[in-house]
Amino acid sequence: MTRKQVGADGLTEEYRHVPVMLDEVLSALNPQQGEVVCDCTLGGAGHSVQLAKHVGSQGLLIGIDQDDMALSAASARFEREAPEADHLFLKGNFDQLDDLLMEAEVPGVDCFLFDLGVSSPQLDIAERGFSYHQDAPLDMRMDPGNNTLTAAEVINTYNEADLTRILRLFGGEKFARRIAAELVRRRSKAPIETTFELVDAIKAAIPASARRHKGHPARKTFQALRIEVNHELDALEQGLRAAVRWANPAGRICVLSYQSLEDRIVKHVFTDYSRDNTPPEIPVSSYVPVLEVMTRKPLVASDEEVARNPRARRALMRVARKLDATGEEAQRKAFSTSRSSMR
Repeated sequence: MTRKQVGADGLTEEYRHVPVMLDEVLSALNPQQGEVVCDCTLGGAGHSVQLAKHVGSQGLLIGIDQDDMALSAASARFEREAPEADHLFLKGNFDQLDDLLMEAEVPGVDCFLFDLGVSSPQLDIAERGFSYHQDAPLDMRMDPGNNTLTAAEVINTYNEADLTRILRLFGGEKFARRIAAELVRRRSKAPIETTFELVDAIKAAIPASARRHKGHPARKTFQALRIEVNHELDALEQGLRAAVRWANPAGRICVLSYQSLEDRIVKHVFTDYSRDNTPPEIPVSSYVPVLEVMTRKPLVASDEEVARNPRARRALMRVARKLDATGEEAQRKAFSTSRSSMR
């Protein structure tokens, strides 16, 4: 039974969502009958359908996405593949997780999934402006209805220093300064309005010898602009910290990231809730860990999966488990940590 659906109606285009590291996600989250699962990046519901089947009709699958097309496609997929699953789809971003879960009226969540980055269908729809392989207006907004900032506005209005900073910080672009200078030079003559105009400017700025290396020369710039337009990194940290608050004792949090900046934020948040950072000059610490990190290093997709689904090549998976911060388990871990530090 469907409890509630929030999203645009009448959209028939299907999200062809091939879930990344599905077996690993199911193993890490280990959803049980009757549990509450929250997929914070619903997309085409490739992960969600399988999670919903595991929690059964007595459980609840909450799916969150800021993209109307994703919500519509996910709803259609559930009708076909999991019609008996109790599910609740909500429009929003995971930086609104507190409000969305209050709207869902659940006391807590047993499993959280974050599958980050742009989804394959968004790349396939040229007019969204995410792809450097198709010519389209420079948009890149995940939620065009609520976000007014476009990639075109960033490129044509940000000063050269800010463009350089964004490309270097969010894209890891070695030639950030050269690309920013070329964008400023070109826009002084005419606005840069399409993806192919942007690609042409990037290629002109990067030395020919560097362009011959593997990967598309525009990939890092497009990534940086997408992150800036959608405020992705700020939203990620807010969403993760909200997930820790809402997770039930023994609740699991699984994150799939696709670039080093995202992965560093996930690692930082998990470490923040699992490791005592009390200065060594303070002899007694009252710190009680909230999370147990289950992945010392991020897991990666198998070679077989990468061959089937190239998007999985960049996936980095981290998992943490919520501790009972007031119970015996947390006290045992704190005591064990204290004893180890004294040896």
